[in-house]
Amino acid sequence: MAKAINPIIQGWITYDGKFRKSAMSAIYSDINEKLLSWARRKFKSLQRRKWRASQWLRELYRQYPTLFAHWRVWSWVAE
Repeated sequence: MAKAINPIIQGWITYDGKFRKSAMSAIYSDINEKLLSWARRKFKSLQRRKWRASQWLRELYRQYPTLFAHWRVWSWVAE
């Protein structure tokens, strides 16, 4: 999935990041929410557990901080 959406996200970062830096944080949060929704649909163990899905995504970020383009420029997890 990262291969499919990274070029799109990178385009947003390149274009909108220059002109609307303040709006990018909201866009990155929205992308993460969509990733959470996808994970909850994909993995049965996360379907009814939003907190657990959030923990799963945070762990994914800790293991692969450069997996998604917006993770490379925006840190959303307290280390």
